Amino acid sequence: MSFRDENLRLPSQDWRAYQGVLSRRVFAFLIDYAIVALLWIPAAVVVFFLGIITLGLGFFLYPILFVVVAMLYFGLTVGGSRQASPGMSMMGLTLARTDGRPMDFLTAIVHLVLFWVGNALLTPFIVLIGLFTDRGRLLQDLLLGTVMVRAESYWAARA
Repeated sequence: MSFRDENLRLPSQDWRAYQGVLSRRVFAFLIDYAIVALLWIPAAVVVFFLGIITLGLGFFLYPILFVVVAMLYFGLTVGGSRQASPGMSMMGLTLARTDGRPMDFLTAIVHLVLFWVGNALLTPFIVLIGLFTDRGRLLQDLLLGTVMVRAESYWAARA
């Protein structure tokens, strides 16, 4: 165990807080991206009318629209008070920082971007990393100092 691991303050030392997190995380991902795809539709309509109002300049937002919607979605939900997106909440998960501080908007966005970059470079091996790390942590979790835990154990420990 290295010096860094000794100073790691996890939300819970109980192994049950991390049991089944990796498989739940996959289903939460599918739910969240279905929601983001649904949110993209009204955003595309807004950009269409914005494009008409701005005489075509607003149409330049279309290539980055999905990215913007996803970043706002994850930044506001994971960086919010529940520290979980709706998909994570449905699967009973929450994202916690190992330093004990709550997730904020910027950390949630960086977590998402690191996931995208890791997924682009390591697909499909990004999920396999979780099989070999402690508590099923993925690459973006290791880089940012976060961990995915079961929500009930996290909030019970915080109360």
